[in-house]
Amino acid sequence: MSYRTYRITLLTVVVSTLLIAVCSLGIGRFSLSPWRIVQILIEPLSGNNPLLGDIERQVVWSVRLPRVLLAWCAGAALALSGATLQGVFRNPLVDPHIIGVSAGAAFGGTLAILLSWTPLLLLLSAFTFGMLALLLIFMMAAAFGKQNVLILILAGVILSGFFGALVSLMQYLADTEEKLPSIVFWLLGSFATAHWNSLMTMAAPLALAGGLLLRLRWHINVLSMGEQDARALGVAVQPLRWLILSLCAAIVAAQVAVSGSIGWIGLVIPHVARRLVGADHRRLLPVSLWLGGGFMVLVDDLARNLSEAEIPLGILTALLGAPLFAVLLYKTQRLHKMQRQGRGR
Repeated sequence: MSYRTYRITLLTVVVSTLLIAVCSLGIGRFSLSPWRIVQILIEPLSGNNPLLGDIERQVVWSVRLPRVLLAWCAGAALALSGATLQGVFRNPLVDPHIIGVSAGAAFGGTLAILLSWTPLLLLLSAFTFGMLALLLIFMMAAAFGKQNVLILILAGVILSGFFGALVSLMQYLADTEEKLPSIVFWLLGSFATAHWNSLMTMAAPLALAGGLLLRLRWHINVLSMGEQDARALGVAVQPLRWLILSLCAAIVAAQVAVSGSIGWIGLVIPHVARRLVGADHRRLLPVSLWLGGGFMVLVDDLARNLSEAEIPLGILTALLGAPLFAVLLYKTQRLHKMQRQGRGR
């Protein structure tokens, strides 16, 4: 793919995502036209518009805008970290949950709900336990005496199982009338409680850690070639790998803290982006970021409008992501088969 084609593809994805976001601001029980939304958004720059009502302003600025932005940030974080980890681990089946951070964050949030902590403490607890999971991975890798890819994946699987058991224990101990439904709904993922504070909790790690990941795109390309080739090119493999894992862990922990555990985004979206722009992470990561954000906004639109009661995001992402991944896998295998047949001739 030429650089010009890549730029056109990225621009198309960005513009499409922005259009989806603007339309999402008008979707709901209190509907607004796209032009009305634009008027509300530019009002701080153009001055007070007497044609706009206070209710319209409040719906957009206080309810829908933070929710749409939070959905975009969460989807972008999952897709970006998924594409990064697939490159670092050289495995297209890796997703952000494989390193155990999301399970640790899920336990922190569940514990906060069980103990009736405030929403702010819930965010802090989920983020803290998510980063604690990363620290435990460091310690386990050091104890095993090896820090190769297989050891890191196994450590993540062990921690995911351990924290998953703790989450199940919290659910068992929870009050079935009040606490248990809250825990289950939070674990399945939702942006129903989105506000500007939770948006900042998600946006700050995404801007800092995500920005660094985008600057490390060339280094991720080198790591995806294998350890020996990376060392031959003068790359310090272990420190770089831990740095990238830490950055991914930070944004995944923040995502789980603000919206619960949401699957499939970090697995499927990088595959879609890879079919659009190829496997070069200099192009793959930006496209994955924008695709993930736009897809999550669409899923959230479905979650709050398909029925009277809001549908948990984890259910919808699984229902949409699993068939989509199956189609992508089928097309990829078919393409590889055709290429092998062509070489055989």
